[in-house]
Amino acid sequence: MASGVKRVARFAAATALASSLAYLLAGPAFAQNRAAGANPAPAAAAAAKPQDRMVVDARELVYDNDKKTVAAVGDVQILYQGRTIEADRVIYDQGNKRVTAIGNARITEANGTVITGERFNLTDDFRDGFIDSLRVVNPDKTRFSAPRAERTDGETFVFDKGIYTACEPCKDNPERPPLWQVRAARIIHKKSEQTIYYEDARLEFAGIPMAYIPYMSGPDSTVKRKSGFLSPKFINTSALGFGVGLPYFLNLAPNYDLTLTPTYLTRQGFLGQAEWRHRGMNGSYTIRASGIFQQDQEAFLPSPLGPRDKEFRGSVETNGKFYINPRWTFGWNASMSTDRWFYKNYRIQNESFSSTTYLQEAISTAYLNGQSPTAWFDLRGYYFQPLNYQDWQKQQPVVLPVLDYDKRVHKPSFLGGELEFNVNITNLTRDTAAFAELPQQKTYLITTPSYALYDGCAIYDKNHCLVRGLAGNVSRASVQASWRRNFIDPLGQVWTPYASLRADVFSINPDTKGVINSRVSTIADTSDEVFGRVMPAIGLMYRYPFVAKTDWGTHIIEPVAQIVARPNETNSLRVANEDAQSLVFDASNLFEWSGKFSGYDRLEGGTRANVGALYTGRFGKEAFANLLIGQSYQLGGRNSFASGDLVNTGLDSGLETNTSDFVARAQLSPFKGFFLTGATRLNSTTYEAQRIDAAATYSNNIITASIGYGRYEPQPDLGISRRREGLSLNGSLRVAENWRLRAGVLFDLDKYKYDRERYRDAYASYLAAPTVAAVPVYPNTGPFQTASTSFGINYTDECTVFDISYSQSYADRQSGATKDTRTVMFRLELRTLGEISYSQNLGGTSSTGDGVSSSQ
Repeated sequence: MASGVKRVARFAAATALASSLAYLLAGPAFAQNRAAGANPAPAAAAAAKPQDRMVVDARELVYDNDKKTVAAVGDVQILYQGRTIEADRVIYDQGNKRVTAIGNARITEANGTVITGERFNLTDDFRDGFIDSLRVVNPDKTRFSAPRAERTDGETFVFDKGIYTACEPCKDNPERPPLWQVRAARIIHKKSEQTIYYEDARLEFAGIPMAYIPYMSGPDSTVKRKSGFLSPKFINTSALGFGVGLPYFLNLAPNYDLTLTPTYLTRQGFLGQAEWRHRGMNGSYTIRASGIFQQDQEAFLPSPLGPRDKEFRGSVETNGKFYINPRWTFGWNASMSTDRWFYKNYRIQNESFSSTTYLQEAISTAYLNGQSPTAWFDLRGYYFQPLNYQDWQKQQPVVLPVLDYDKRVHKPSFLGGELEFNVNITNLTRDTAAFAELPQQKTYLITTPSYALYDGCAIYDKNHCLVRGLAGNVSRASVQASWRRNFIDPLGQVWTPYASLRADVFSINPDTKGVINSRVSTIADTSDEVFGRVMPAIGLMYRYPFVAKTDWGTHIIEPVAQIVARPNETNSLRVANEDAQSLVFDASNLFEWSGKFSGYDRLEGGTRANVGALYTGRFGKEAFANLLIGQSYQLGGRNSFASGDLVNTGLDSGLETNTSDFVARAQLSPFKGFFLTGATRLNSTTYEAQRIDAAATYSNNIITASIGYGRYEPQPDLGISRRREGLSLNGSLRVAENWRLRAGVLFDLDKYKYDRERYRDAYASYLAAPTVAAVPVYPNTGPFQTASTSFGINYTDECTVFDISYSQSYADRQSGATKDTRTVMFRLELRTLGEISYSQNLGGTSSTGDGVSSSQ
């Protein structure tokens, strides 16, 4: 053995030190005592603080007194200040106070970060030093690598020729480049700033450079909130030009922040947007504002079809929710804009929007809500702003307040069963009455934006006009108490008696001056009035389930019969029906105790029986089926559904005759992932389908597909003269790992009939005046008229989301659109780096629906 060198063979040598491996140099005897199992000197143990204590585990320790080094050799593991250092060999140089780890070196930080390399050269406290062939894996699975890296001040990492990625390496070929990575001349990670800086960087996809970035920075994995620039936003339309928005996030405090987004538009100038978010001890709120002084107003249509007369355009949106206590909350969701086209023109989205394929209206509401296990209270108000060119603001009601209260008492001592109390109070105000002409709804907005004319409805006539809403003030207060209880007799029959009492008070103050130019609409009685109604009800439901078990499943057949007796409904023509206009009679409301109207304003009267049969089947572990079919009968009194109100609710519903249409609902799942659903209403005498809703869906980890079909016969008494029929096909297919294709199409199966009717009318006009009218073109089309199409491709993995899609909505001439809307959307999200999204309208736009000039 060389002079001054001492080897100590150990299987698990562990030593507690005051600060570093230097304590091992106190002498070989101490190490030998530890190897033999002796306790360390009490003074040494007392000198070592728990947070500074170091534990060394190795196969052997080698001391060199001449060089003043100690080496841990073979499966070395060192635990110190929450870190774990592993290597084939670790050498401590007392003179230079350096620690060198060689061979399969690895450091695991207290936060879970793993640092590996071929050689570590660190200070004795492991704060600073150099690392060769470095790889860093953070707890959030982000990764750094570099041929050489340096750590200084215990908090700054400098990666020379560094590489950063959030993608996991390929399991089969770890050396293959990840899907994306950032390769830079230098990557600097400053822990104190929680920031990573990239110098002379390029973004690579699959190892191929795609973008060069001279300098950029971003937060590290420990950051939840930090001031800085966010991903840019792009916009490009004919009316706005090309625009780029660069959001800047201001982290003002842990509980509030501000985001400013200036967007430059080549045609309209600067659009300013700001979003303020604030979270308090018991809730949070958000305020968003947008505004622009337009440079080119000629890009839009003149009033009332567009916002050409407005130099400044903008919007304000806010929402919030606060918890008063565990049961009570109050909040709001409000949105206002200078004009109805602003949101669509400038692509500003808000959760208060109500939309389908295009924006319909912005709904503003404020509420107070309370809940308990047996009670529910809700007080709120509504304001509606139309966002399409057809609707008129003066026809939109301001609803304030709407109060709902429900209380349930389970098993009241004197009755048993369930006792329920319901209260509803509604008040609304409308500047101008909303009319529609029969047999087809027609509302024309004319050149003067302050009012509208109602074709054919200047004077109210029940046979020719519908009243969607009265001008003036309408109020109603409703209170109801109801009780029901289930009894099961020895034969298994279920009997459910029911009783209720409801009282309503109405106050109607109509305003007949809502239309200008002496076109005053007169409705039966326009005097102010207060009236009420009282509606008691008693009823009984009977059910008798029969259970049968076979080799291929369990079957339950259950006949159901219900009878409810009420006096006749009163004042149906005096009631301004505001909340019960939507009536769809189907299997879901066949046995509804409170009646089949959707709101409070109308109330079912007379004596009515509802009968049906329910089948439920279970087949094996996954398959099931259920079917309900039934019918309703008016046994006595006046049929509420045969006497329409001001909007004819109840007519053409299938309930207007004493024997109603048949309703049915079915569900079937023959195996896991495959579902068939359907519902229909059949004429009681001809059995012709009046409504059909059907769908089939299938889903597994490879394919998802759905087919939907709907057909609704005309309802001329409600102003719907055309049959509505549509077919939708949607699906997605996983074509490879992480890759999925999707597509969808919606067919308007009845449009070709409407097109031919329009041709017939146009041809008649041509025959009447061939020198004036143009020769119409015959629509040589079939029933499969496309209403909309879409398709796209998506890639998603642990670090990347890529999506590109195309959609086309075909022009609806009745709603004022003149051209199809074709849109391409692109989205790329790189985890931890940010997201870029872009959408582009291709070609045509609606010349009236969005207020954009047709010349654009």
